[in-house]
Amino acid sequence: MVRSYFAASLDRYVERLNDTGLPDRSLEALRQELDVHDDAIDGFDDLSDLYLDAATLDGFRASAGLTKVQWAENEQSLRQEMRKARRDQIKAILSAAESVEGYSFSEPARTAPRPPQARSVSLSAAAADFKAEHGPQWSQEMRNKADAYLAVLVEFFGPDKGMDQITRQDAAEMKQVVLSMPVNRKTKPETRDLPLHEAIAVPGLPTLSTKTANSYLDMFRRFWDWAEKHGRAPEKLFVDLKVKASKKNDDGRKAFTPAQTKRLFKELTENTSGLVKSDDYKWATLLTLYTGARRREIAQLFLTDIRQEGDIWFIDINDDGKGKSLKSPAAKRQVPIHSELIRLGFLEWVHSLSRQERLFVSFSYNAKEGYGRNLGRSFSTFLKRLGMKEDGLVLHSFRNTMITRLAQAGVPEPLYQDIVGHEREGVTQQVYFKAGHTLAQKQEALEKFEV
Repeated sequence: MVRSYFAASLDRYVERLNDTGLPDRSLEALRQELDVHDDAIDGFDDLSDLYLDAATLDGFRASAGLTKVQWAENEQSLRQEMRKARRDQIKAILSAAESVEGYSFSEPARTAPRPPQARSVSLSAAAADFKAEHGPQWSQEMRNKADAYLAVLVEFFGPDKGMDQITRQDAAEMKQVVLSMPVNRKTKPETRDLPLHEAIAVPGLPTLSTKTANSYLDMFRRFWDWAEKHGRAPEKLFVDLKVKASKKNDDGRKAFTPAQTKRLFKELTENTSGLVKSDDYKWATLLTLYTGARRREIAQLFLTDIRQEGDIWFIDINDDGKGKSLKSPAAKRQVPIHSELIRLGFLEWVHSLSRQERLFVSFSYNAKEGYGRNLGRSFSTFLKRLGMKEDGLVLHSFRNTMITRLAQAGVPEPLYQDIVGHEREGVTQQVYFKAGHTLAQKQEALEKFEV
């Protein structure tokens, strides 16, 4: 279905190429989009997915004859295949464009038509229209990102700045501002009360990573692409302003060693240092250790998410309920509770909380990080006071630890991907094995994890 849909679309592109050619702006936009698809990580990237706009999705569903139920059941795997098809379609379009250029021996050069004059519109008004149009198709996380990124743009240029008054030079200057922005500018005491131009001048603060900076710049580029197409701006800006990232094999996080996990387990269960101040913190950290789950997934659990099927107790990781969210559809899963946690009395502790909704009531909600912020910060403090803090060791390192230990124990990759909530790779795993592994299979694998 995907091949047929994009093949038909490719035919229309090639026909247009043969008839009139494509403007350099269109070809450059395609090259920029191709970079985004090529940079997509783990088969899913919200920026890559953004190119699948409502018109493309509706067109595909109509051409394939899918019902709403069929689409809902297969949406994630279909989106991934559509991103791959779009990537390869762009390559074919660019190749066809080069071929057309190669045969233009005697044709006179065409004069590009003058772009239509953009109507006068302010930056803030254009940004509001852009978000209103795309917001319904975006996830809440993507809407939050657009709000934050475009707010920086408006703050830098001013809300009343005309879109036709912002130049390529201004865009290049904006790029340098993004590269100079401090991390967590709105929350750090040194910068939270400062305007943008003063915040970037504060010395000694860590600045945005290359990945985050590129995320900002790509949002700006998308916004201007939309503005130019809709007559809000005379030209597209932020094209080819992406920062080249140095090659890295990982995100800097690393797994805990067996000696480190043994010490952490002892401190959490025996509290020999006196640093474990609450049952919420103790059990949430132990759950993270024995499941490899993300901190938000653990911190936002409801009491009803601790469930039993047959003789297997498990945690139901979902986004059903106020304040709950998941990183991706693959994150929705059921993870058996390790026998060591049961031996330690986790289920008895849960049963003692019968009158509350959330499992960990002491973790407060944060709009950006959900309920996971308190847990992550407390763990970092815990490591520092134990003298165990190192670069790359954070609460998320328990995920690295779980994956490493299960792989070393011979657990197949698709199985531990199911356990930690990673997107499974390949058509066989994504389409023909959508149901995933059973609780019994996951329990047997998890029991191979030893502190």
